[in-house]
Amino acid sequence: MNGPENIPMPDGALETDVIIIGAGPAGLFAVFECGMLKMKCHVVDALEIQGGQCAALYPEKPIFDIPAWPKITGQDLIARLMEQAEPFEPVFHLGQQVETLTEISDGRLCLCTSNGTTIYARAVMIAGGAGAFGPNRPPIDGLAAFEGTSIFYLVARRDAFKGKRVAIAGGGDSAVDWALSLSDVAEHVYVIHRRDKFRAAPESVERMRALQSGGKVELVIPYQLSGLEGEGGQLSAVMVRAMDGNERKLDADILLPFFGLAADLGPIAQWGLDINHHQITADPATMETTRPGIFAIGDIATYPGKLKLILTGFSEAALAAHAAFKRVHPDESLHFEYSTTKGLPED
Repeated sequence: MNGPENIPMPDGALETDVIIIGAGPAGLFAVFECGMLKMKCHVVDALEIQGGQCAALYPEKPIFDIPAWPKITGQDLIARLMEQAEPFEPVFHLGQQVETLTEISDGRLCLCTSNGTTIYARAVMIAGGAGAFGPNRPPIDGLAAFEGTSIFYLVARRDAFKGKRVAIAGGGDSAVDWALSLSDVAEHVYVIHRRDKFRAAPESVERMRALQSGGKVELVIPYQLSGLEGEGGQLSAVMVRAMDGNERKLDADILLPFFGLAADLGPIAQWGLDINHHQITADPATMETTRPGIFAIGDIATYPGKLKLILTGFSEAALAAHAAFKRVHPDESLHFEYSTTKGLPED
């Protein structure tokens, strides 16, 4: 990030009050907090769906430390946060990574993304968890030819796999959770893993093994991906190989490789922020970073005594929103009101 520049707004540029980088739990709740203070938000995320790690890594894994919810799954939590943010009409820019952030001479910030989107705002909140996420791709030939048509690293809509033969590769929560979920809609579900032990919630693994007994899920163990068959972007089969060299051909229309997501701060690391062990230092009273107008919330933010909990990110979103109000509405006094007395916009 450079110093203030006096540059004209390009054609097609967008304007808003606050740009939120990251559509995980903290970022989505920040939309609500900003909205309650009459600030509009645009949200940018490198993933193609909202929800961050909750949606990508453990959609059906129960979370136990969300206030008022003794138990809630990752995907249900995101659905509730989206519902809570909806009245404030956030604009989402998904599947694109933030690139440059320039400070304009009039006090605004100009953010550009990898898709060429340009957004101007008075404040920026970085809620990117551990940074931009990208999939860990399996080392097999011909992968790119099927990506986006037959090979997916995230599940945006479960119904898109209705009647399909789905091969899931991996042994973590995301692999097991989606095997359970897709078994209700897919024609057949394979779960390919290199060993019999899974790194997932024991209750979920037990349910998956029960589905195997009922013929709804087939565990392909111990095997690893070795090849692909198909043409025109459409898979017809997935090849797997065991440690002893034995090979199998699995008739499949879809491959979901769930080998985790690689996190990287990317261009954010070049924005002149105080970064310590891939985390951004923030003032715990306001969540503002060392650069005025730029805030950090959620797992990406650090300060003495920081707890990496979703509920901590919610609190930080509220603090950042109240601090950002002074930049978005510099001539207005903020008279804090409880939601019970203020209500929502449509009330």
